[in-house]
Amino acid sequence: MNSLISADNTWALWCIMAVCAAMAIYLEQKYEWASKVTGCILALSFVMILSNFNIIPTEAPVYDHVWGYIVPLAIPMLLFNADIKRIGRESGRMVLIFLLSSFGTVAGGFIAYYMMKDVIPQLNDIVPMFTGTYTGGAVNFVAMSTLYKVPGKTVSVALVADNLLMALYFFVLIALPTLSIIKRKFTHPYIDKLENLTEEDKSKNETLVSKYWGAKEISLKDIAMTVALSLVIVTISDTLSKLLSSTFSGKGIVDAILGGLLGNKYLLMTTLTIIIASMFPKQIGSIRGSQEIGTFLIYLFFAVIGAPASITLILKESPLLFIFAFIIILVNLISSLVLGKLFKFSIEEIIIASNANIGGPTSAAAMAVSKGWTELIVPALLIGTLGYVIGNYYGIFTGWMLH
Repeated sequence: MNSLISADNTWALWCIMAVCAAMAIYLEQKYEWASKVTGCILALSFVMILSNFNIIPTEAPVYDHVWGYIVPLAIPMLLFNADIKRIGRESGRMVLIFLLSSFGTVAGGFIAYYMMKDVIPQLNDIVPMFTGTYTGGAVNFVAMSTLYKVPGKTVSVALVADNLLMALYFFVLIALPTLSIIKRKFTHPYIDKLENLTEEDKSKNETLVSKYWGAKEISLKDIAMTVALSLVIVTISDTLSKLLSSTFSGKGIVDAILGGLLGNKYLLMTTLTIIIASMFPKQIGSIRGSQEIGTFLIYLFFAVIGAPASITLILKESPLLFIFAFIIILVNLISSLVLGKLFKFSIEEIIIASNANIGGPTSAAAMAVSKGWTELIVPALLIGTLGYVIGNYYGIFTGWMLH
């Protein structure tokens, strides 16, 4: 059946994608209920409704352009803050527990795969997507789903399961420090410090937090530099990817490994951006707006993957992917607690590290703010950014092992 808006009506479809993404962001920042649902689910839901009511098509060239051009452009933008030296210098201790926690994600991915490979089709392509997002965040979810050509319908179902589980998991993390067994087994210096604050100290603490999350000034030069540098990185990565893929095109195992890794444009984008951000931290760090622009582009992706999503399919398949994702997160939590205890980390550090893995830098920093652990806000953002970096590597590693 033909949709009300045809697949070749490019401007109308771009308009709908952009408006749905903008509405999702507005609602997420305006209303508490929307922030709990998350903007990415809202953007996906708006477009999914339009698609299921046959207002827009399930397939169109516009959607392919978002997958092929918008997504790669967003990845470098979201990695501009990935200065490895700064991450190591300012968050050295937190980096260790974050890496230990991330090993739990990888282990959970393999365990979940072997437990559910017979009931979920194409699971070897789905595992990298979840491994990536549960090490970094949405940018890794997008990169891995694009790299492994996961069907849009499956991506939509996976995203619904992922976000529902993340929301529940955050409640678990918030409640964890209140459990008596956790209080007995783990140190909790940040909680102790907060309990000893006077009312005047608490007031000052809230002022610092609100200043930290204040609005940023973004100039025309910032926007120009963000877009131009991202395009340069994507172009170089794409060119190198094609060159290296053709260079290592033999049938031997060495060529297969080198061609798969060195010829992977998402891996090249990640690596090149890290090198630039680490070699020129002041210059790259002074470019404002990259996170905002990159995040909006990612929201466009979330809107687009709602188009081919069948509501019937989501109701049918989401429970299976929910269980699959639950296994990964459970292994991550157990690993984080066991290894965190072994290496003498506080429960606050363990919680923030696990949150940074599962939810990314923003949610980890937001949890640090909400709990009053102000000393952990910057480390949460830095290790979360590190997750964006290694998430693609972990995702590609698991994908390579399972193919």
